[in-house]
Amino acid sequence: MDFYHSVNLDIDKCKGCTNCIKNCPNEAIRVRNGKANIQHNKCIDCGECIRVCPHNAKYANTDGLETLKNYKFKIALTAPAFYAQFKENITKQKIASALIKIGFDEVYEVPLAAEEVSVAIREYVKEHKGIRPLISSACPAVLRLIQIRFPELLKNIIPIKPPTEVAGMRAKEAVIKKYGYKASDIGVFFISPCPAKAAFIKQPIGMKKSYIDGALSMTDIYGEVLKNLSDDNFKSIFKHSCGIGMNWGMSGGESAAIGIENQLSVDGIHNCIDILEQIELNKLFDIDYIECQACSGGCIGGVLAVENRFVATTKLRNMSKRAGSKTEIQTEEIIKDFKYGFYDLEEKIIARDSIKLDEDISKAIHKMEILEKVLKELPGLDCGSCGCPNCRALAEDIVQGLAAETDCVFKLREKVKNMASQLYEFSQKLPPTMGS
Repeated sequence: MDFYHSVNLDIDKCKGCTNCIKNCPNEAIRVRNGKANIQHNKCIDCGECIRVCPHNAKYANTDGLETLKNYKFKIALTAPAFYAQFKENITKQKIASALIKIGFDEVYEVPLAAEEVSVAIREYVKEHKGIRPLISSACPAVLRLIQIRFPELLKNIIPIKPPTEVAGMRAKEAVIKKYGYKASDIGVFFISPCPAKAAFIKQPIGMKKSYIDGALSMTDIYGEVLKNLSDDNFKSIFKHSCGIGMNWGMSGGESAAIGIENQLSVDGIHNCIDILEQIELNKLFDIDYIECQACSGGCIGGVLAVENRFVATTKLRNMSKRAGSKTEIQTEEIIKDFKYGFYDLEEKIIARDSIKLDEDISKAIHKMEILEKVLKELPGLDCGSCGCPNCRALAEDIVQGLAAETDCVFKLREKVKNMASQLYEFSQKLPPTMGS
């Protein structure tokens, strides 16, 4: 089964520059015939290409508000990062009221589910003393990265559902119980700060089906909320989150909420790759838990966020302080649900092939030998002029028949120089029948 991707390319806007190929953390983009091309078997939907494209040629495919019409009862799932997009005097209740005005019937705070997941993770880490370090399952871009590039670390991923999915489950349960709607009548929509979470909803990892029915771009919803802000304070049937769950929107917030001392927090996809490499080399076996977030600063730095991530971090930190640490969830009930398996991932996370030189192992080995030979003959400058992120990527493409050696401008120049030299030599020669 192919990956579903939220990240897409508007080919008409693409100018064929090399910003995206140089910044893609998983070398998933090539420039061919003057246009970018996303290799879907390598893309992890982190959105870095969207962030760096100067021509807005990359975009995240998310649902629109018109999708709400497909359901009788609509619930908005609000992430901690979403609240930090607004001025600090705009409360969660005012934001909820605006969401009701644009078409939702209820609003469930994802940080409330994060409080539950924090307890579940803490219990899991206490009970399971084997594999170390355990890796957070909250960031779908990191999960896809591990599937493709670090398959040996799949066993390290903690098998606990992410807060968004728990929020979707809880929200539907409560509405069914209170109003008697059928599950199919209820539409749950997550306001997403990144394309990876939108992709996860369409094609979840470790789950048969997502409990969320769609993803709305935080950028799009932000404008709609601004237009509908008022002094109204919507009263939800759901409980409210405290600072513990709100902190999940920032790097380090998840680890702080779980309360594990021997932990490591890392943000930024390139930094995550560095840490995953360290784990693969068995250098971090003495760490209990690692929180990896693809976006710099955490979800607060998502590519679909509106506010500057440093400003938003300060806002969220202040909001968390005001909310306090007194939670409305019942810890004993969460532990009971944990023991019943309520928070467990439903399926084993499997590896995904990103590059396969050949189905036949002997042919694949032969192609790898050719690849290494081609690589040695390339200049090793990783300039990107060939349309590949580096010389090794070009060598891979050459072996797979997707590129030619002369795509390298230096090899092309060398070949042209040799041809010119040969032409000059030919021009100096005369046929034997002609005199000197």
